[in-house]
Amino acid sequence: MYGWLTAEAVALTGTRVSMIALPWFVLTTTGSATRTGLVALAELLPLVLTKVLGGPVIDRVGPRRVAITCDLGSVAAIGTIPVLHGLDLLTFPVFLALVALAGALRGPADGAKQAMVPSLVREAGVPLERATGLHSTVERTSGMLGAAFAGGLVATVGAANALVLNALTFAVSAGVLAWSTRALRAAPTPAEPTATTGDLAGYVQELREGWDFLRRDAVLLGISVMVALTNVLDIAYTTVLLPVWADERGGGAAAIGVVLAVFGGASALGAICAAAWASRLPRYRTYLIAFLVGGAPRFVILAVDTPLWAVLAVSVASGFACGFLNPVLGAVIFERIPEPLVGRVSSLTTSMCFALMPLGGLLGGVLISGIGLSPALVAVAAAYLAVTMLPAVDPRWRELDRRPAAVDDAGRVPVDAP
Repeated sequence: MYGWLTAEAVALTGTRVSMIALPWFVLTTTGSATRTGLVALAELLPLVLTKVLGGPVIDRVGPRRVAITCDLGSVAAIGTIPVLHGLDLLTFPVFLALVALAGALRGPADGAKQAMVPSLVREAGVPLERATGLHSTVERTSGMLGAAFAGGLVATVGAANALVLNALTFAVSAGVLAWSTRALRAAPTPAEPTATTGDLAGYVQELREGWDFLRRDAVLLGISVMVALTNVLDIAYTTVLLPVWADERGGGAAAIGVVLAVFGGASALGAICAAAWASRLPRYRTYLIAFLVGGAPRFVILAVDTPLWAVLAVSVASGFACGFLNPVLGAVIFERIPEPLVGRVSSLTTSMCFALMPLGGLLGGVLISGIGLSPALVAVAAAYLAVTMLPAVDPRWRELDRRPAAVDDAGRVPVDAP
């Protein structure tokens, strides 16, 4: 499990490098903002599509093989860009194709690494919340420190050379994952195959089985829709609302960086605490309290005329509370999915969570243009509160507290549990 976490930390740091290096490479070599925007589309669209379509492959081939293979493929896709650039053979269409390939590989790679969680937990004999909490800690810490590292790296060695290091991070990730999980036992297989193997009809049937399971589980579907909607509001916050607040109220880019860094650090601390304690906490109540503290207050504090220290104080409390959410929700998701369907269903849930994110910036811009900054912040806060507190009046969400019979009182999954 610690090898899996290390591989994730390396890969996520490499992803942060590409998030800065790729658009900066285009901007400095072409000077075109339009082409720079196309890069994000070229990467994200294949990522979401292959995350959905890769589920049956993950369940058929095995998540470990898919994760390692896709990381090695990312080495070639990303590494080819600086090589062709150095040889003066890199045209923009070829660049877009390589970026699209990198995004297409990252989708199933991310899904496969997530699908490894049940096997890792079973092998390690730890609570699901321990694994999801530690992964959330790694994810949030890599996001916070990786962006700073990536910015310094690009500024020091240039975007092209940074992409070389980016490619190497995927090689290291694949190597660590292959070495550390080589003794991992295969996931249990269903008693009877659910579809014929090797043909398109069987693949489509398996994909449909994943969707049918998801739509029949009200809690899983509710989590997916809720996270998709909150992601839209979070993107509006980080890309539009917070920058406009910093510009109008003072502080500029430095204030944005401080607010996000404080929130990210507190979130990482919350995730560490969740890894240690969440298996003993009531999940339903933890969910409600975490979103009450971590959701709407972040927007409301910006809507009123308060000093920066007050905004930072709210960011600390909100970040710490939000750190508990991914570990708790992640544990619920993996517990409710039969292991032979983990690849398909988990890929579908994460794809749904990603699907609306491109609309967040547009939403923030439209609201500010139409009603102004403070009313926009209040409106988004109200929407956030409504979306996240709906489970308080829907009794089906109380199933968050239901643990499978195979989980003991300490939240551990026995080694021989199915």
